[in-house]
Amino acid sequence: MPAWRAHVDVWLILGSVVAIYAIWSRRHERDTGERTDPHVRRLFTAGMAVLFVASEWPLHDLAETRWYFAHMVQHMAYTLVAAPLLVAGIPVWMWRAVLRPRPVRTAWRTLTRPVVATVVFNGVLLFTHWPAVVDAAVVSEPLHFALHVLIVGSALILWWPIMSPLPEMPPLTPPVQMLYLFVQSLVPMVPASFLTFGHQPLYHVYETFPRLLGIPALTDQLIAGLIMKLVGGLIYWGFIVAIFFRWEARERTEGWDALALRDVEADLRTGVHR
Repeated sequence: MPAWRAHVDVWLILGSVVAIYAIWSRRHERDTGERTDPHVRRLFTAGMAVLFVASEWPLHDLAETRWYFAHMVQHMAYTLVAAPLLVAGIPVWMWRAVLRPRPVRTAWRTLTRPVVATVVFNGVLLFTHWPAVVDAAVVSEPLHFALHVLIVGSALILWWPIMSPLPEMPPLTPPVQMLYLFVQSLVPMVPASFLTFGHQPLYHVYETFPRLLGIPALTDQLIAGLIMKLVGGLIYWGFIVAIFFRWEARERTEGWDALALRDVEADLRTGVHR
């Protein structure tokens, strides 16, 4: 196990984001009297906590100096856990302030269209798993940081069509959300298959690291592929199931409401009061 060391840059960057969020929320409440929903704040805090855990010791150090599968866990935490929490954890008024400049709003609308978001996110996914990119990033801290920013940014774009809190940029309808997430669950199977069925390590830099717990580099790569394929698929399908049941419950409730409204209208027409 790598020796403990605090990553000061992680503390400063993530701490600054949390501080900006807290100060901005207090000023907004003072100026408008509108208090940020505690549930929304908890989602944001959870998302930042996931980013912190994935970026700090020991996971960060294991990902850079021991195991490629730790690198995979790190990226999946960023894209499939932290990103949806952050999209839902930023209040509507804050999103509107960020997107107020017309160029920013136009770019965001374009990037978060379902087809564009799919291409952007999965393009970043394939790029960041390209052997030459991985080998270079592991030995370059600035490049590694830049790739993490790119990964988190592309994941925010990916989850916007599902989690958007803005009425003027509404999320997809539930059936389309499920189809969208189903497509996302298929694309990672391509790089995961190369990792799972490869006969030699794809990332040569990981062959040079000490083999913690005696796990060979090829087995490390196999575990990474299985995590990408199975755990990633379970997360996507968990969202699909949740969306389906929420949609079904809403349709059932709206059906009963419509039936009750028809009964009231019939009573009014006949003059019968129940």
